[in-house]
Order: sequence, then C-alpha cells, then structure tokens
Amino acid sequence: MKLSRQFTVFGSAIFCVVIFSLYLMLDRGHLDYPRNPRREGSFPQGQLSMLQEKIDHLERLLAENNEIISNIRDSVINLSESVEDGPKSSQSNFSQGAGSHLLPSQLSLSVDTADCLFASQSGSHNSDVQMLDVYSLISFDNPDGGVWKQGFDITYESNEWDTEPLQVFVVPHSHNDPGWLKTFNDYFRDKTQYIFNNMVLKLKEDSRRKFIWSEISYLSKWWDIIDIQKKDAVKSLIENGQLEIVTGGWVMPDEATPHYFALIDQLIEGHQWLENNIGVKPRSGWAIDPFGHSPTMAYLLNRAGLSHMLIQRVHYAVKKHFALHKTLEFFWRQNWDLGSVTDILCHMMPFYSYDIPHTCGPDPKICCQFDFKRLPGGRFGCPWGVPPETIHPGNVQSRARMLLDQYRKKSKLFRTKVLLAPLGDDFRYCEYTEWDLQFKNYQQLFDYMNSQSKFKVKIQFGTLSDFFDALDKADETQRDKGQSMFPVLSGDFFTYADRDDHYWSGYFTSRPFYKRMDRIMESHLRAAEILYYFALRQAHKYKINKFLSSSLYTALTEARRNLGLFQHHDAITGTAKDWVVVDYGTRLFHSLMVLEKIIGNSAFLLILKDKLTYDSYSPDTFLEMDLKQKSQDSLPQKNIIRLSAEPRYLVVYNPLEQDRISLVSVYVSSPTVQVFSASGKPVEVQVSAVWDTANTISETAYEISFRAHIPPLGLKVYKILESASSNSHLADYVLYKNKVEDSGIFTIKNMINTEEGITLENSFVLLRFDQTGLMKQMMTKEDGKHHEVNVQFSWYGTTIKRDKSGAYLFLPDGNAKPYVYTTPPFVRVTHGRIYSEVTCFFDHVTHRVRLYHIQGIEGQSVEVSNIVDIRKVYNREIAMKISSDIKSQNRFYTDLNGYQEEEKKSVSYPSLLSHITSSLMNHPVIPMANKFSSPTLELQGEFSPLQSSLPCDIHLVNLRTIQSKVGNGHSNEAALILHRKGFDCRFSSKGTGLFCSTTQGKILVQKLLNKFIVESLTPSSLSLMHSPPGTQNISEINLSPMEISTFRIQLR
Repeated sequence: MKLSRQFTVFGSAIFCVVIFSLYLMLDRGHLDYPRNPRREGSFPQGQLSMLQEKIDHLERLLAENNEIISNIRDSVINLSESVEDGPKSSQSNFSQGAGSHLLPSQLSLSVDTADCLFASQSGSHNSDVQMLDVYSLISFDNPDGGVWKQGFDITYESNEWDTEPLQVFVVPHSHNDPGWLKTFNDYFRDKTQYIFNNMVLKLKEDSRRKFIWSEISYLSKWWDIIDIQKKDAVKSLIENGQLEIVTGGWVMPDEATPHYFALIDQLIEGHQWLENNIGVKPRSGWAIDPFGHSPTMAYLLNRAGLSHMLIQRVHYAVKKHFALHKTLEFFWRQNWDLGSVTDILCHMMPFYSYDIPHTCGPDPKICCQFDFKRLPGGRFGCPWGVPPETIHPGNVQSRARMLLDQYRKKSKLFRTKVLLAPLGDDFRYCEYTEWDLQFKNYQQLFDYMNSQSKFKVKIQFGTLSDFFDALDKADETQRDKGQSMFPVLSGDFFTYADRDDHYWSGYFTSRPFYKRMDRIMESHLRAAEILYYFALRQAHKYKINKFLSSSLYTALTEARRNLGLFQHHDAITGTAKDWVVVDYGTRLFHSLMVLEKIIGNSAFLLILKDKLTYDSYSPDTFLEMDLKQKSQDSLPQKNIIRLSAEPRYLVVYNPLEQDRISLVSVYVSSPTVQVFSASGKPVEVQVSAVWDTANTISETAYEISFRAHIPPLGLKVYKILESASSNSHLADYVLYKNKVEDSGIFTIKNMINTEEGITLENSFVLLRFDQTGLMKQMMTKEDGKHHEVNVQFSWYGTTIKRDKSGAYLFLPDGNAKPYVYTTPPFVRVTHGRIYSEVTCFFDHVTHRVRLYHIQGIEGQSVEVSNIVDIRKVYNREIAMKISSDIKSQNRFYTDLNGYQEEEKKSVSYPSLLSHITSSLMNHPVIPMANKFSSPTLELQGEFSPLQSSLPCDIHLVNLRTIQSKVGNGHSNEAALILHRKGFDCRFSSKGTGLFCSTTQGKILVQKLLNKFIVESLTPSSLSLMHSPPGTQNISEINLSPMEISTFRIQLR
C-alpha cells in the first residue's frame, strides 16, 4: 500500500511539472515576435512594458511553483523513506543495520561532457621547471659548500660588469610576527609601535631612505592610536616612494595549513583596510618566513592584481639546485594553466635565512659585519667572532670592497645584473639608534661605491617594487624578442628543510585542536557572512532599524580579523608559545560566540513571517545554536532542547550552494518526541541514547536524528514537541567487554566475546570489524566486491639526537610502532533507523565509524572520527593508519589549501563527488532552536534565496558585505566570490542525491536569486583592489575551471 501511495504522489508530481511547463510554453508563445534580424531589439515601448509585466508575472509564478514542487518532492522523499527494505538475511537484529530508504531511482549528477575535457587536457607540460621532476634530479647528499655551507664556491671575473654595471637595491625591512614568543598585543606594546613611530621620523630626515612593511594587522592597530599628522606623514612617505606596503594581507600567512577561504579573507581584510584608510594598492608580495610555499598563494596574489612576489623558506637542496641553474627568479605558473594567465614573477632568496648575515652574499661571516646593530657594545654581536666596524673615511674603501665582493658573488646566481639585498630581521628598527646606525653607515658605503667608476656598481636603498621595476626593465630587451630570460616554473615548495634532515613537517599536525577550531571558525564566518548580507537587504527593504543600527557588522569585522590573525605562520601552524596559543584560542572562541549570534539574528529575520514584528522580539535570545563551547580549550557540547506539549521551532541552515538532504541530530529532554515539517507532516525520527561516559546512559538527555531536505543557502523550519503518541524509532545497542544495565528505554545486549564478528551495513556498503572494534573489510554492494580496509593506530617516538620532534620538526625514532593496549577496548555498537555506528574506547583514543541510512553522498560515505587525548604522553605522537588492497602504484597525493591537489608524479584532479563530499564536511548543516515557546510567533516554512542549486562544480566561497567608504559601517554592496572546481570525470557520480548539474561555468544572473533582485553585478579583482577596464554590469557569469573570481554585487 505504501509503495502504491508513493508512485501515486510521484506521478502527481510529474503531472504538475509537465502541466506547469506546458503553461510556460503556451504563455511564452504569446510573447514571441517575428525574428526579423533587422528589427530585433527595437520593439515599441508599449510592447516592452507588456513584455516586462509578463516576465515579472511568470517569475512570480515560477517562484510559487518552485515551492509547490519542492513540497511535492519532500513528500515523495518522505514516502520513499518510509518503505521497508524487506526481510533481512541475518538471523539477528543486532548483526545488521537498517537499510537506506532511497528514491525509486538512483540520482546521478548531470555533467556536461565538455566539462570533462579540462582534466584530460590540462597539465604542466607548458613549464620549463616542474617541481614534480626537480626532486628526482637532486641527490640530497648535502656536502660542505665552504663559506656557503649549503651551496658552493662562487667566483667571478672583474670585467663582467664593464658593459653593464651591477645595480643593487638594499631593502630595509622589519619582520613582525603577530604573535610568537609574545602575544600580538604584547609585541605591539613592546616593539612594533616604536618601529612605526621611528619610521615616520627617520625616513623624513633623508629622502634617499626606504622601508617596506607587510603586516596590516599591526599597521591597523597603530593607525587607531595616532594623530592626523602622523597619518598624513605616512601617506606622504608612500606617495614619494620611501615607504612601500608589500603583500598587504592582514598577516604573512602560513601556506601549508590554511584553507584558501581564510587566505583570501585575510587578503581582502588587509587590502580593504588599505584602500579605505590610506588609498594604496600593493604591487608586490613578500613572504620571508612561512615554512614552505604553495602555488595557491601565488595564484591568489595574481588574482588580487599583484605582479611580483618574493619567497624565502625553500629546501636548502632546492635552493642550491636553482642557484646552479640560475632559476632563482622565475614565472610561477599554475600546473593546470595551459596559457600564461596565472604567471607571477617570483624571486627566491638563495641563502639560509632572511637575516642580514644571510642576505648580502654567500659568506655570513662577512655579511654579519655589515649589520650595524651588532657593533661592539650592543646587546648581541656576530656569532662568527668578527664584529662590524663603524664606517669612516679611513675604512670606507676596504669595507666597500668587502661588501661589494659579496654582492657580486650573490649576483652570479641570477640571470640579470639587478640584485636585491634585504636589510632587516625580526622586529628590527625598534630602537631610534638602529635607524641611524644602519642608514648612516650604509649611505657612506653607497656614496663611496657610486663615486668609484671602477667599481661598476649603482647602489641605493630601495623598496621591493623598486627592485622588481628594474628587473622588469632588464628583461624588456629579451621580451621584445618574444621570450623572457626567466623560466616558467610549476609546482610547490614543500616540504621545507633548513638543514640536515630537519624537515619542517611537524607543524602540519601541531596543536590539532586549534587547527580544527580554525576550520569551524571558517565555516561559521562564511555562514554568518551569507546570512547577514541577505538579512541586511531585507532589513533595508522593510526598514527594520533595530537590525540596521545593530553592532553586528562591527562584530563581523572583528571575527574576520581574528580569523585572519590566526592564519599567521606561527599561529595556525601551532609553533607559538603556550600562552600565545591561548591568546589566539581565546580570540577564536569569542569570535565563534559572536558569529553564532550573527547567524541566529540574521536567520531569525529571514525566516520571520511578518518582518515588521522583528523589533518586538529579542532575537539574540531567540535562536540558539546546537553546539556550545564553554572555553577556548574545551570540546563543544550539545545544548538540550527542553520539550513540552507546546511545539518548539527548530530552524536548520544549509550553508552549501546545492540543494541538500542531510542528517540533523539534536539533544532533547524526552524520548517521546515528535518532529513535524512546517506544513505539519510528521518526520521519521531515530532516538538514541546520550552517553555521559563510555558505559553510562544519561537520564536527562536523548539524541534525536532525522533527515532534513534544505534548499541551497536556505533555511528550513521544523517543529518538535513531547508527545505520548510518538512513533519514533529507538536505537538498539550491543556492548562488548563491558556491561550496562538496561535503561528501561533502549534495548541493550551485553556480549562477552565477539566470536560472531561485528558488522555494519546500509544499502551501499557492508563493513566488518575485528574484536577491538577496528574496521578490517568493506564490501561495496553495487558490484559485490570485497576490499581490505585495515584501520590501526600507531605510535611515533622521537630521535635520540639533540634536535627532536616538536612543534616545527618531525624527527621520529624510526618507523611507527603498533599502538599496544593493556586491556581490550570496550566496544559499543549502535543500530538505528537513521544511522548505525561502532565506537571503541582505547586508553588514548575514542574511535567511531558511522554509516548513514540515507540517500546520496552521506549514505555512500563511511564517516570516521576520533577523539584523541595524549596530554599525559611525552615525546610521542599517535597516528591512524588505513591500509587497503587498492593498487595505488606508489602514487602519493597532497592537498594544497583545499584549492588544488598535487600527485607527486603528475598533475591530477579530484572527482566531483570528492569535491562535494569535502564541502559537506567543511560546511555541515547548522541547527538552531528557539530558547522558549512563543504562541504568537509565526515563521515561514523555509527561506530559499536561490532559484535553484548552483552548478555542481561552482562553489560560493563567500558573500562578504563590503565596508562603507565612510566610517566603519557596512555598505550596500557585497563581494560575491565564486570558485569553479576542476574535476576528473572518470569516477562515477551515480546516486549522489544532488539536484544540480554542470554548465561549462556559466550562470545567468537573472536566474541566480529567488528572493532578491540583482541591482548591479560587476567583475573585480580577487580582493576588490582593481576593476577591469570598462567594467560594467554583466548578465552572465563565465568561469574557467579552477578559476576564483570576485564580483561586486548589490541586491534589493
């Protein structure tokens, strides 16, 4: 009978869609004018008005029918999910989970065949230097190179500069970590503010002096406390070329562990601050301290409008190889770029460090003698035992010759006679005296060198762009012949090693708790940005002053900056001191709480039926997020929703740009619970136990789980209440190696041994586990194939050498050792209608494997999660290892910032299914409940801002409200940032359950939004600094594969 009802409703749905389509075709027939090419676009004004009215009418009908069809589709899904799978083959209910409840036919993504060409055509064959090949050319034998320990002896002929003099740019800089050994605020108080203050005074003393600065987080903090005279002085120094802002991001970010969302966001925050406060647009990138370098960062700088960049921390053997082949300056091109649109000219510093002893030339013993802060009597000297000398007429000749010799030797590593010599270090130029010591001594050397024609040198202080401008000029002659003198390079610069076997891969996993908090913060910030902008436009429309005058935008800005600060290369990496990490964590924690408020307030306004009643409610206490974290170092806990006979609203937000069917789980106060859709239809519910400990069931909380169908970027409303007539499904439990008393609610089976074996299954896969609860085998039901999937835990110790594994380095004591447990782990198996799982409890790890009985990606996936506690373990690291019988042919894939993937043998791309699975994990649904019952409150059934899902390969990176040009408030514009993902079509997309397709990167603007009208949409550079020539409104968005593009959008 249920199956019959299902087909009846499904047939009705198809009938409605067909009738509606015929109506549209017939209605449009009245509007079709003769297609005379000479007359197209020249209708009389009256006919145009009639046409516009018809279009408006059809759009309204389309929106209404979309909602009807959505409700019908929900009904079909609910009916299909209520159909039983049929008799189980197992003899026991405990040996097998409930089957998935699917639509009558498996849904597949509709992929345009043209979209499959990208992965097969793109590659790195268009570059001169491919990092995938370089490592096979390097011997890694690390011989002693003489004064340049990691390099080789450099010689030159004295007449090499007779026809073209050596041009040297000495670039003073100060590297200011926004937190490392001290907190951000402490560094600013003790160091950075004095650097800025002295900079304004000392640069004004001599127009030949130059300086560069990169971290906008510090500049912004100083800007807030200085007077107008200092601000004008800074602007003047920038205008006359003495001061240059390089990169211009909020921080100098790490390039391995951040996600590209956060890299973009901190870049936008810095560039927008510069535009609004100083009116400057950075031209060149400066990254001297990140621990390895990613092509993702090169791409983002290119898209932001920067034309040059500099990097420093690259494996010493790679630097030596590049120096030998004079490829330290190159055009960095993305692996997937078949042309040259992603090229950015990059300079790689050749020596060990960015400090003064390692930047003037190959011999640090000599270069240190030209760091005049180390003069005798200072706080520190040169470790090579020879101190600097103050420059005076009696020694200027010998000292100039000595320094010039280093410059000449360094220049031999490059293809032009234009040389960069950085002059700085960490927190340099903090003291008034150092400005005089460095600038006055160097100016005497410059004056002497420039006066001696026999030296064949032109030397000066310069900014980074001064150097790159001269480099471009030197390359002009070659470019006029059709080819640059600089090679094209593709690939990344990981993993970094500064000496010996000191590979800086330890920071990839250091302090993982805060790395996880970073990803949660990113997801919450993105959700808050999108909901806030939609709510802001609705507030403008309905003149809701309470929302418009709120401090939400100020709080949103602070959250952006706290996330940006955490991308610093000593923050997200986990390499700062403990108290500094606590400071970062506290900032993230407070911003998470603020973002929850923004999400709740914005969602409330959008879902409220009568917008004009918004002011009468207290929205900050109305919608409460599902999870609450009590402190910066604690795991989040679920709130318990107190139930009664009076229905409570549960609002679920889908942050993805695709229509989505996902599991929603919340804690409630009673097991007798009912869940209804907004239209009053009952929703199937699984009730599971909440475990206070591994073997203790809570008597005050119960978990309910149900399937929610949520529109893209939309909100869906459900009602929950306590009811004696509840027909929810209780989960069953099997416990191994422990005993739990029957709770009186759930069926619990205590097992002494696991001879029967442990299995989980749904309609897609069957999993087998050993007696410890660890997975050993997987069977895919579609083809009936069995795959060995062996999960185990291992220990890594650390080397007995002086340098050990730590926050930066991974120096193990050999291969991983098996994780040995003293007592067999307690294993708990859950079987439920909506999900089933196996949880095992080891001394240091709680390991869980879950299967969902749901259609689509979540049903096809195996979810693995771990809670690890090794706080009482010293100098040991724990790892989860998954071994399989997959023939990988020794292929090794690495992720680059969630943006691209590199196989260490060739270029490759994830499947579309992989991309979407990653998005589901990064952006889970967000449940919100009202804190109290309100009989007068009326909410809409759903809020659906998009007309339909975006194409499956296009991701909405952000919809970021732009700051007003006046003051710190919001404007009416937002930055719409879209990413079209490159994917490989060879992996099947069958049964994804997604209602989207691919469209060769095309989106019609008029078909984008449902609740709003696009007033303007104009292309922009990534960080909003530049607009293309002749920028005007566009009616169609066109994205190439892998492209990230920003548009200025204004809605009403």
